[in-house]
Amino acid sequence: MSLVERAEEVAQQAYAPYSGYRVGAVVQTNDGREFVGTNVENAAYPLTQCAEKNAIAAAAAAGCRPGDLAAVAVSASPCGGCRQWLFEWRVPRVEYRRADGTIGTASAAELLPDTWGFPE
Repeated sequence: MSLVERAEEVAQQAYAPYSGYRVGAVVQTNDGREFVGTNVENAAYPLTQCAEKNAIAAAAAAGCRPGDLAAVAVSASPCGGCRQWLFEWRVPRVEYRRADGTIGTASAAELLPDTWGFPE
């Protein structure tokens, strides 16, 4: 099963009572561990959590830091905010399901060029 297919499987666990739009994400670390996340909606929409952020947060809770993630797969194209998260975590490979059904692959830097960040 591909990482994107795994993300689509995880998406079925999303909490999306308002939009019905379920998103899943899988983080794969450099040492082969996997962490999953789904979107979790809130009636106050800005408080909704994205799948990618939840998967990255799970990896962080296990001790991972930027540079430790080999890939992130998402069942949909990442939103702008998640693209910033992916960039900050220096994800070299992001795989996602496009609206036309194909799978896109890009680095976080390609998804969000000229991003804002702290100097190294």
